[in-house]
Amino acid sequence: MLRVGSNVKTTCMACRNLVSTNMGVRFRIPLQKLHPLSRAIHHRYSGNTNPQRAPHRTAARYFTSMSRLPMRPPKPPPGSGGRSYQQQRSFWVARLAARLLRLRYILLGSAVGGGYTAKKTYDEWKDMLPDFSEYNWVIPDFVWELSEQIDLDKLAKALPEMEEIAKLLPDLDKIGENFTFLKSLLSSETSGDPALKATDSSAAATQDGSDKQYKKGLLGELILIQQQIQRHEEEVRRAAAVHNARPPPPEPAPSPPPNPSPPQQKRKSSDKEKVDQLQEELLRTQLKYQRMLERLEKENKELRKVVLQKDDKGIHQRKVKKSLIDLYSEVLDILSDYDANYNTQDHLPRVVVVGDQSAGKTSVLEMIAQARIFPRGSGEMMTRSPVKVTLSEGPHHVALFKDSGREFDLTKEEDLAALRHEIELRMRKSVKEGQTVSSETISLSVKGPGIQRMVLVDLPGVISTVTTGMASDTKETIFSISKAYMQNPNAIILCIQDGSVDAERSIVTDLVSQMDPQGKRTIFVLTKVDLAEKNLASPSRIQQIVEGKLFPMKALGYFAVVTGKGSSGESIDSIKDYEEDFFQNSRLLRDGMLKAHQVTTKNLSLAVSDCFWKMVRESVEQQADVFKASRFNLETEWKNNYPRLRELDRNELFEKAKNEILDEVISLSQVTPQHWESILQKKLWERVSTHVIENIYLPAAQTIDSGTFNTTVDIKLKQWTDKQLPHKALEVAWETLQEEFARFMAEYKGKDQDDIFDKLKEAVKEESIKRHKWNERAMDSLRVIQHNALEDRSITDKPQWDAAIQFMEETLQSRLKDTESVIRDMVGPDWKQRWLQWKNRTPDQHIRNETKNELERLLKLHDDHTAYLANDEVTTVRKNLEGRGVEVDPVLIKDTWHQLYRRHFLQNALSHCNLCKRGFYYYQRHFVDSELECNDVVLFWRIQRMLVITANTLRQQLTNTEVRRLEKNVKEVLDDFGEDLERKTQLITGRRVQLAEDLKKVREIQEKLEAFIEALHKEK
Repeated sequence: MLRVGSNVKTTCMACRNLVSTNMGVRFRIPLQKLHPLSRAIHHRYSGNTNPQRAPHRTAARYFTSMSRLPMRPPKPPPGSGGRSYQQQRSFWVARLAARLLRLRYILLGSAVGGGYTAKKTYDEWKDMLPDFSEYNWVIPDFVWELSEQIDLDKLAKALPEMEEIAKLLPDLDKIGENFTFLKSLLSSETSGDPALKATDSSAAATQDGSDKQYKKGLLGELILIQQQIQRHEEEVRRAAAVHNARPPPPEPAPSPPPNPSPPQQKRKSSDKEKVDQLQEELLRTQLKYQRMLERLEKENKELRKVVLQKDDKGIHQRKVKKSLIDLYSEVLDILSDYDANYNTQDHLPRVVVVGDQSAGKTSVLEMIAQARIFPRGSGEMMTRSPVKVTLSEGPHHVALFKDSGREFDLTKEEDLAALRHEIELRMRKSVKEGQTVSSETISLSVKGPGIQRMVLVDLPGVISTVTTGMASDTKETIFSISKAYMQNPNAIILCIQDGSVDAERSIVTDLVSQMDPQGKRTIFVLTKVDLAEKNLASPSRIQQIVEGKLFPMKALGYFAVVTGKGSSGESIDSIKDYEEDFFQNSRLLRDGMLKAHQVTTKNLSLAVSDCFWKMVRESVEQQADVFKASRFNLETEWKNNYPRLRELDRNELFEKAKNEILDEVISLSQVTPQHWESILQKKLWERVSTHVIENIYLPAAQTIDSGTFNTTVDIKLKQWTDKQLPHKALEVAWETLQEEFARFMAEYKGKDQDDIFDKLKEAVKEESIKRHKWNERAMDSLRVIQHNALEDRSITDKPQWDAAIQFMEETLQSRLKDTESVIRDMVGPDWKQRWLQWKNRTPDQHIRNETKNELERLLKLHDDHTAYLANDEVTTVRKNLEGRGVEVDPVLIKDTWHQLYRRHFLQNALSHCNLCKRGFYYYQRHFVDSELECNDVVLFWRIQRMLVITANTLRQQLTNTEVRRLEKNVKEVLDDFGEDLERKTQLITGRRVQLAEDLKKVREIQEKLEAFIEALHKEK
């Protein structure tokens, strides 16, 4: 922006208005330096003081449209003539168009100028604002992270609608009715005696008030029926009391008794009829009340199912909390494993289902679980191991095992069949060979709407006789398993007795009475009551059983149930209907032998659930304190014995050892090629050197000329390559890989190495080597390579010749040293050892020494003797020795000669080897015109070259294939060991491991118990 000072005299008012006078920077720019277009605009509005600058005005008309339009020219004077006026008038259209076009340019220029001015003003205002980026540190980092991660649009869409929230709100009217109903029930129970003493008028008044209060809905009907039942029971008791209170008639005289008067007979009959009528009316009222309760329970079940389904789906995703019974079941599962491994017994409550075989234990449990989930057979033992069933409420009727994620839909018959088959397979798998039953627990969870929450353990049925096919100790094993569960002082014993057999044949009642003599935690269940009523001549015997007067055992409660007609194809619903119909028509209930609350599996499940949770609330905190004390003791022992070690259990130690072993295996890939080839070459020569010297070199050296020598060598090398050499090479490579693997595992030990892993590493090494199979396809290619290497005889330079001579010399010296050692052992100590070390020769050594001396004289006479003695030579030596008084066997002579000749040959070969050090020149000339022949040096060069090429080939196969395959085998072995708990227990042992295992288990149990107790308190 320009600032024009007041000293500029030639500026116009328009330019002064365009130029701001408030800017701090002042520029003084001459007008001549402006653009011609700017100068034209400027001077169009200023007074022209210099008439010589007029051309700028003309130029502005050509360069800009912002100049003022020219004024209309004046009309010509009258005397100028009309022609010029007519000519000027004819172009008015063109002039009008030109002016319109100029107007367009004016508008366009105004728009451009205004936009530029606005942008300039905005930039100046923006530059005046301070830079807030330096103050970003004031805002915490998590605010920026939240702003990046939170999508407000998705959050707004995820919010539920008001209609959906309104659906989830409770129905206050129904809640009020339920509370009123509960209040009435409690008031009726607590004021039972005064109600019995109330008069008929007060009962009627109460009934009228009740009619007014509960006249609406099904709950009102239930209250009215309950009051009717109470009134009928009172009337029955009054009638019975009046009947019993009448004095008995006097004893009749010896004379014939007179007939009772008709009024007395009429009064007795009327009282009896009234009692029967009241009992029938009471029974009908009770049945009506029971049906209404069942109807209410069914509606409540459906409502709860809908609510659970909504809660299961959720309005938005959230983490599902475990139910109270699931938390408790997890604690029991952990304790079950802990007890099995460490021979301890927990005292947490569970419902133990015991009974004689085929007494109906499994059927009762299925009725409680509302599904036919257990395998069944006709009279044979089906429950072969304890089955822990965790019952809980859920929206769907499903079952699943603790160690499996598959859910079995109990509403589908195919899933039920699959579940029964899976339970049977698990039972048979848990039973060891030679046994009939097992103590291993199978854990199963069953969820469904309306199921009472509890944990039950179904035990094998108690038997009295061991039948064919059973183990001899089956009876004792079942007793020991049952006692182990029942001796828990907090376990609820559900004793199942078959009502269709004689009570005297029961075994389980005596067992239960031993475990719970006072009956404080026993619930007695009489099954198959329908068969008992049909078969027993005296139904009062059933009454004696359910009243606890027939058996010596005591119980908290007694129940009578019916679990079907005995058909395996019956459904739970059909069994329930049959049970309900039976008790409705049974004289046991009609005659008052059984109470209404003592019948049906529904009432049984409610009673068992109540007892279970009562026992849980009374004992769980005490058990938590016990495990807290155990944890403190174990932690104290660890701090005192292993203060600087982390508490790693067996699985964690195995993972640590696994990583160490894999690191050691990977170290094999870091071995240098030179190291591999050096080891392979050395080991291969140690393996084949004896064969080369004894079977190839020595026989060939006995030939008379070089041609025969080379022919013998070629034949024997070909046979050796085809049959033995590749196998020997692969054996050497495999042994080398094993030794290097073992060396790395042994050298890996450092300050962080734990000795507790030694047994595991040794087992992994042995198993990996056992599983590793060398690639046999490499043998054929190796045979070809070795054959080609041995066929080559061309030594190219003097260093190779010298290396072959050195190799030959080292080999012969080693063999000579071994031969001399054998000869010394044969002849015994020499004179120095005898005099200095006080050693003497044995008689056999003395004979061999004399034989040696005789044979050495023979070799001095015949320096070029062959490798074998002739028979006449053997006889000569023998006679010479006999002449000196030494009896010797011809075999001993030949054996001694073999070693002496071997030493003689090796000494000569070493001398020849020294002569061949200068024989490379003669070798290049193929030993023509030379007495020196070094074919043996060429043989050793061929052997040496074969060793180098074989070692290189084996090294490539090791590094490219076999090391990776060994690493793969090690991983497989470690994975197999990781899945085998018994194997891990054998390989990772010690007090340290045991203590860490105990600590882990106790901590887990304590944490689970604390979480369960917290949830239990919240539920209260």
